[in-house]
Amino acid sequence: MIKLRKIEPADLPFLYVWENDASVWADGANHNPLSQQDLRDYINSTTGDIYQDGQLRLIIEDEGVTLGCIDLFDFDPRNRRAAIGMYIAPEARGKGVGKQSVRLLEEYALGFLKLRVLYAIIATNNIACSALYRQAGYTPSSILKDWTCESDAVLWLKTH
Repeated sequence: MIKLRKIEPADLPFLYVWENDASVWADGANHNPLSQQDLRDYINSTTGDIYQDGQLRLIIEDEGVTLGCIDLFDFDPRNRRAAIGMYIAPEARGKGVGKQSVRLLEEYALGFLKLRVLYAIIATNNIACSALYRQAGYTPSSILKDWTCESDAVLWLKTH
C-alpha cells in the first residue's frame, strides 16, 4: 500500500541517484549534478512544514520500499495553490505508483491544507506524465510555448 512520508537522512542514497538522473533534468528544475553534501544539507534544513519551508518533499513508499518522491512547491498560501512535482524510480514506473501518490498528496493538500488549486507543468513530449494527470482529473489549461529547451509544456490544473 502506497504511503507518503517525510524525508529522512536514510533517504540520501535514493535522492542522490534521483537528483543526478540527467534523463529527467529536461522535465524539472534541476540541470546539474548535486553532491551528497548538497542533499544532506537539504535534508537537515527542511522542517517538513510547508508554511515554514515554502515547499514540501515527501517520499513515496510501499511496504518499506522507497519508490520515489513527490513535492508541493511554489506554495502560495494567500491564493491557496501549489505546484506538484514527482519522481518515480524507473523500476516502479507504469505500475500506478504515480497516480496513487498524486491522489494521496491531493488528500493532504486539498483536504488538510485547504488549497484551492494544484497544478503541474508537463512538457508536451512527456506522454506518460500527461496521461497520469489526465487520469487523475487534472484539466489542461494552457500551452506554455518554448517552456523548456526541448519542447512546449502544458499547464495542468485541478481545482477544489
